[in-house]
Amino acid sequence: MLSARSLFQEIVDSDEAFQLFCSIAASGEAQGGWENARIAALVPPSLSGLAPKITRHGADEDKHGRIFDGLLKKRGLSPVPVPPETDYTMLLERSGIGLAHDKLRRDEPLSEYDIVVYLSHSRVTEQRAADQMDMLVRHFGDHPEVGKAIRMISNDEDNHLAYCHEELLRLARAGHGRTIQRTLRECALAEIAVYRDVSLAVMDHMGRVLKWPRAKSAVLAAGIRALYAYERAGGWRRMVTLSMPERLGALGGRAETASVL
Repeated sequence: MLSARSLFQEIVDSDEAFQLFCSIAASGEAQGGWENARIAALVPPSLSGLAPKITRHGADEDKHGRIFDGLLKKRGLSPVPVPPETDYTMLLERSGIGLAHDKLRRDEPLSEYDIVVYLSHSRVTEQRAADQMDMLVRHFGDHPEVGKAIRMISNDEDNHLAYCHEELLRLARAGHGRTIQRTLRECALAEIAVYRDVSLAVMDHMGRVLKWPRAKSAVLAAGIRALYAYERAGGWRRMVTLSMPERLGALGGRAETASVL
């Protein structure tokens, strides 16, 4: 049976597949950490109160990268190069979603509009991350090797999503509502296409590593395309709605130190 549980179990059981999975995940988290750190350093004076929260967000992403590196180290494995076609964060940037890296490398303050773009992009991508981690917690939250890491990351992703909802609603009340809704829609429609392409690329690499039969790979690819069709038809709307979260001030404290060793 081609369930999410069985597929992830195959990856966990194979050193080579697990090495690729953790390397892809660690690379994306490290990139997110860098982006948030740069945004925190460039927040405009009018939104200076956001800087500590953005810093915390970046620290969490860095922590997640260390967690995945730690999982590799526990098995005596080293990170491997990430195939470009599986690089979710890089492909999002190339699609024009979020803040361009050349802007973040300058020492020029961002605008309020830039922060709206950043938070809208984060609201969409954190929804994806939270959904994925919820699924992994359901199936592998008690796993002796990866369960602790999955639970910790899932809790952080829920905090990040709550923070995005709260801050975007605050900015909407301040007069940015139409810009937020337009930007959320643009981000969501671009993200679902990037997620489809990255998922197909990851499954293609995993299929070669795990020596899947051609029929199995074809069924998985069809499932990924079916998910995209559903999201393109309307499923993307879950990524753009805003509601006041139960976790208020979710990024108000300091990032926790992670240890999976």
